[in-house]
Amino acid sequence: MRTALVRGLIRLAVVPVAALLAVLLAGMPGAYAATDLSKVAEALREGPVYVDPAASNLLSSSDAEALADKIEDAGKPVFVAVLPADYPTENLFRNLRTETGITGLYAIRLGDRFNAQADSSVLSEQGVSNLVASVQSAGDPKAQLNDFVDAALRNVGGSAPAGWSEGGDGVDAGGLIGFGAVLAAGGATAYALVRRNRRRKEEEQRAALEKLRVVVDEDITAFGEELERLDFHPGETGADDTMRTDYEQALDAYEKAKRLMDAAQKPEEVRAVTQALADGRYSLARLAARREGEPVPERRPSCFFDPRHGPSVADVTWAPSDGGTPREVPVCAVDRARLSAGEEPLIREVATPEGRRPYWDAGPAYGPWAGGYFGGGLLPALLVGTMLGNMMATSAYASAYGAGYGYGDAGGGYEGGDMSGADFDSGDFGGGFGDFGGGGDFGGGF
Repeated sequence: MRTALVRGLIRLAVVPVAALLAVLLAGMPGAYAATDLSKVAEALREGPVYVDPAASNLLSSSDAEALADKIEDAGKPVFVAVLPADYPTENLFRNLRTETGITGLYAIRLGDRFNAQADSSVLSEQGVSNLVASVQSAGDPKAQLNDFVDAALRNVGGSAPAGWSEGGDGVDAGGLIGFGAVLAAGGATAYALVRRNRRRKEEEQRAALEKLRVVVDEDITAFGEELERLDFHPGETGADDTMRTDYEQALDAYEKAKRLMDAAQKPEEVRAVTQALADGRYSLARLAARREGEPVPERRPSCFFDPRHGPSVADVTWAPSDGGTPREVPVCAVDRARLSAGEEPLIREVATPEGRRPYWDAGPAYGPWAGGYFGGGLLPALLVGTMLGNMMATSAYASAYGAGYGYGDAGGGYEGGDMSGADFDSGDFGGGFGDFGGGGDFGGGF
């Protein structure tokens, strides 16, 4: 991520530089030559937003900086380029993706036209098309790009590329030269403000992570106790290689969950921990079935009421006791029996300032925890109408806790933010309304 100092300097300096460039270019017909695409890609590897000098009238430097902050704070692989209307368009998306070399969602404002494409591991082609269609009526570039990014951050998978944390900026900052006096006057103030905001966010994330740590430690402990209760010995009579493999995978998942939790620095990193625990519990379920001579169970989501109950065995219709919306939820055998008998399920409750509450009514920090257990598109339906579900549908939530907990996850190949270079399937990179130049682009058939 760009340093706070660089951000502060850019806010102070790029606006006058852009204005100066606009004046100079206006008086020099033909002086502008299209920025080489490799330069655009280089800027996007360092930051999520690039505004071409010849397109500075479309998005001011302060608006571009705010847009970049939003994307970086969410930690998602969303790239935005603002280019002049006469920029060469043939195979523009494919070539930009090749030059940038990073799996992600790419949006381009080209004069008064807009389009986007993405790797399917980040967002499906239909998902990209829907997002693009939803903002096509917005004529104002600032409003259009912000609306698109807000929606994208709620749906896109993956994480920010590592290059964004190493400094740099997608907004052209070459004009900083010559503005030393301005920077000296205002740089310290800008730096202090950005630093304070960043520190506050880091404190909020630490507090959220500590809440999660209590719950996840309980989950890890419970899983360790399950391993002990199973009392499986690889050399016991009747044990075969498939049983031993199941047991090894369960042990590996247990160690992985502990390791990942020890290393977690942000709330969104907890998702990988609970994913590992869900994997481990399914391995135990397989092992238990093999030992009893029962059919190996299919892979199902964890029990909605308490993932410590293990994989679910069925889906039942359930509504919260406060009159909430009925929905289909995966349940374990014990909770299915309780519901059939007219009893309340054994719901996982966590500590809140108002006392113990179901995890879905305990605040936004539990989104990453639930996302690891109920990813793959299941979570939105489970949490509809709950406090957590409502929070997770906002861009503010994505900024604070990450996004993608089933709201647009896609799998396969490189994950969002991974450096793939030119090694990507162009047929797996799409969405919007086709590329620029050649059929179905901005110029023809759009």
